[in-house]
Amino acid sequence: MHQFDLKGKTAIITGGAQGFGLDIAKRFLISGAKAIIWDIDEEELKKAVNLVNDSNLSYNVVDVSNFKSVKDTVDEIAKSSNIDILINNAGITGSTSSLWDYDVDEWNKIVQINLMGTFNCCKCVVPHMITNNYGRIVNVASVAGKDGNANASAYSSAKAGAIGLTKSLGKELADKNIAVNAVTPAGAKTRILDQMSKEHVARMLSKVPRGRFLEIDEFTSLICWLSSEENSFSTAAIFDISGGRSTY
Repeated sequence: MHQFDLKGKTAIITGGAQGFGLDIAKRFLISGAKAIIWDIDEEELKKAVNLVNDSNLSYNVVDVSNFKSVKDTVDEIAKSSNIDILINNAGITGSTSSLWDYDVDEWNKIVQINLMGTFNCCKCVVPHMITNNYGRIVNVASVAGKDGNANASAYSSAKAGAIGLTKSLGKELADKNIAVNAVTPAGAKTRILDQMSKEHVARMLSKVPRGRFLEIDEFTSLICWLSSEENSFSTAAIFDISGGRSTY
């Protein structure tokens, strides 16, 4: 496994208690960074920290959809550390349903976590990155935000919004040493698939020309490069990692 140079960097990873988020944190630790994982579930956070057993891994209980929760935590971290890397990974897919049958409260919850959560974290972290004239932000979007998945209109819309946010913010910060990019993975074997019906998962897989789901190491390698100083030019960009599914 390729090792990236993240020595001396501090990273916040939202949705970091399990799945993609925890795997990103582990890869960051191997590469020399300090990782702070955020999640709303303190028990899962404690399990993750105990499992990894690394002094450079810590956690905060944060609801990314709550602006005050995010701001208070960011301000507290910034008192004692730079925030060099932000990975906006927290997200939920929600249930699968036609738009006209979709529960309004669930729709709003999906948008609040997947889109407003990304906005809240960027809004609170970016001023600290500007002060330090350094930052790498990676927003975990989805091919659903590019293609629009049937029966997942809330998730598709929220991820499309995150893609637009990435392009706007990347341009706003392009004159600084801050890069803002997004990745658009297709399905991977993480717990998020458990929220979907078997039929929906099978339909997702059928669209991937590679004929398989994304491997975690493939995903974390792309995240690490985008989070490193090696990525000194690419910003406001969307990096596809869909096994050939997306056509643009």
